[in-house]
Amino acid sequence: MKLADRMGRLGTESAFEVLAKARALEAEGRSIIHLQIGEPDFDTPEHVVKAAEEALSGGMTHYVPAPGIPALREAVAAFLSSRGRLETDASRVVVTPGAKPIIYFTIMALCQEGDEVLYPDPGFPMYESIATYSGATPVPLPLREENRFRLDPEELASLVTERTKLIILSTPHNPCGSALTREELEAVARVAIEHDLVVLSDEVYWAITYGGKHASILEIDGMADRTVLLDGWSKTFAMTGWRLGFGVFPQPLVEPVTRLVINTVSCTSAFSQYGAKAALEGPWDQVDAMVEEFHRRRDVIVDGLNSIDGVSCLSPDGAFYVFPSVRDLGLPSKRVEEEILERAGVACLSGTAFGQHGEGYLRFSYANSVENISAALDAIRTTLPEITA
Repeated sequence: MKLADRMGRLGTESAFEVLAKARALEAEGRSIIHLQIGEPDFDTPEHVVKAAEEALSGGMTHYVPAPGIPALREAVAAFLSSRGRLETDASRVVVTPGAKPIIYFTIMALCQEGDEVLYPDPGFPMYESIATYSGATPVPLPLREENRFRLDPEELASLVTERTKLIILSTPHNPCGSALTREELEAVARVAIEHDLVVLSDEVYWAITYGGKHASILEIDGMADRTVLLDGWSKTFAMTGWRLGFGVFPQPLVEPVTRLVINTVSCTSAFSQYGAKAALEGPWDQVDAMVEEFHRRRDVIVDGLNSIDGVSCLSPDGAFYVFPSVRDLGLPSKRVEEEILERAGVACLSGTAFGQHGEGYLRFSYANSVENISAALDAIRTTLPEITA
């Protein structure tokens, strides 16, 4: 069967490919420690589950408005206000089945052949994939270890051309765990305003920070009307399998994005939206406990990686990933990933899964127990000399 040419422009996520390899090894009887998937290893809070169950029992199993049920859109606006993140109107909120559609819909609504999209590299692979699929040209903005994997505002400005349409930000960042400062965001805002650009601000990890207050470009004057906020429930409330995300859009984008929703998924499942509302309006103690545990795991994995010859690792500011350098091993990152899986029984991702500037690095998710993280570190420590011999 001959596929359309555009399918050749569509990428994928290596995390799921590595997961498949790891599952195949497990089927052979191997024991694998999974540090490749970006998913909290906590259960969804019980009050959220109960709210969804009650909605199911109450008959909330039918179509609902494409941009989300009004009660949830209002709850999102109220939640953003109560957390000091953004003052907005519910009419600008669009709820989607997962946060990825916000990336897809934003790029599809704004970008076409001849346009350019600036995105972080290393970065979430869907930024480049969807930009390419739309016909636009993705332009990587390098994130360098010497700058703690934060963007250089001067380099960003140098990459802007008359064809630039969109800047994508991710903070806290996947895969590096870095977080942009207020000063850096102000510099990005000046570029966006000067060149009349739209910003897509991916803040799905906003609640998972260690010691510092989350900063958003939406806090800066003049940016609310040219910024799309991307967020959701997956990371903050351990709800990855619920597939729930939302965007807050500049008003001119709400109707086009809603049309894209209608043309693709019709709407987000009805009963799950009641669980989402309960998450936003419910207690925060489980979120705090989860972040505290991630903080503990971060320290364990960073200290452990830095104790291994040939490996060095910065301590991340947020999310639940580390991005250690393995350049001193003298091997391509992809080979190190494959050898660690096969020899050590530890699943991780090559930095090149997140772009060309990820060469020389690996990504480990510490969304796993301290016991498993420690066992993985021991296995890697034992295995690396065999790999480099």
